[in-house]
Order: sequence, then C-alpha cells, then structure tokens
Amino acid sequence: MAAEQQSRAKQVLGPDDVRRAITRIAHEITERNRGASGVALVGIQTGGVWVAEALAGEIERIDDAGAGVRVGSVDASLYRDDIGLRPVSPGAVSELTFTIDGATVVLVDDVLYTGRTVRAALDAVGDYGRPRLVQLAVLVDRGHRELPIRPDYVGKNLPTSSEEIVTVTSDGVVIS
Repeated sequence: MAAEQQSRAKQVLGPDDVRRAITRIAHEITERNRGASGVALVGIQTGGVWVAEALAGEIERIDDAGAGVRVGSVDASLYRDDIGLRPVSPGAVSELTFTIDGATVVLVDDVLYTGRTVRAALDAVGDYGRPRLVQLAVLVDRGHRELPIRPDYVGKNLPTSSEEIVTVTSDGVVIS
C-alpha cells in the first residue's frame, strides 16, 4: 500500500512555491497587525514548527520591528477530542518560553484539514495564558472541515479527497 501511494505521489508545489507562500503570509501578518510588535508565532507540533520559524525569519527580514518576534511551539496531541478513536502520542514538547498574555498569537500549522488539531492547539495555548487575539496561518488548506475553523492566512487552498495524504516540507507539497 505504501509503495502504491508513493507511486501515485504528485508534487503540487515546489520549494520556490513554498518560499513565496511563506513570504506572502509574513507580509500579510505584518500588514494586518501593523508590524510585528506584540506578535507571537506558535507552531503546532510537529509540522507547524518549521513553518513558524520560517515565518519569523521572513518577518525579521521585511519588518525592522520584526527582530523581536517571539516564536514558540505547542504540542496539542493530548488536547485532542479524538484520543479514543485513534492512537495519539505526544509529538514533542511544548516550548512557550514567553508570556502570551495580551499578545497577538498566530497559531501556525502546515496543513489545515478537519480543524481538530487547531481546536486542540487553542486549548493548549489557553493553558499558557490569555492572548489578546489568536490568528491562524497555514501553508495548505485542504478543506474537509469538521469544526467551524477558518484560517486568517493561507499559502495555498488545495482541494483534495479525504483519502489523499498531503505532505508539506520546505522542499514542496506532495499529494499521495
């Protein structure tokens, strides 16, 4: 089965496309928030962490005030509402070494699918404090929402079937 999926794999975005999407999202974040002051990027473990770090680097490049953008990560696996329905194990540890009270938190993930991971991440972030505002940035929105969650920033809307698997890395986006 894995070999069959790999043979059907199709790259839909290349590395340059991913870089452009990250650059565009970074510009949108700084424009909507009138700069990067007070913004904290929180990557959802595991796929959202590298995206949050890439966004932070791009924000620092385009916005002088962006040098102070805070970056952290949150592991939402134990906050999921489907723990009994599928095996769940902690992906990694949460790393929020700064206060999020009063901050504009931008949750960052690689792929938005059902919305359940984002809902769990919101619960996890709530354990660290009370942000002034929470926004959501994703590189790929593939639809199929089960919860009323909509991203504020999207790199690419990518309609897929529920059977397909979307893999996002800095080298591109692959559907199998």
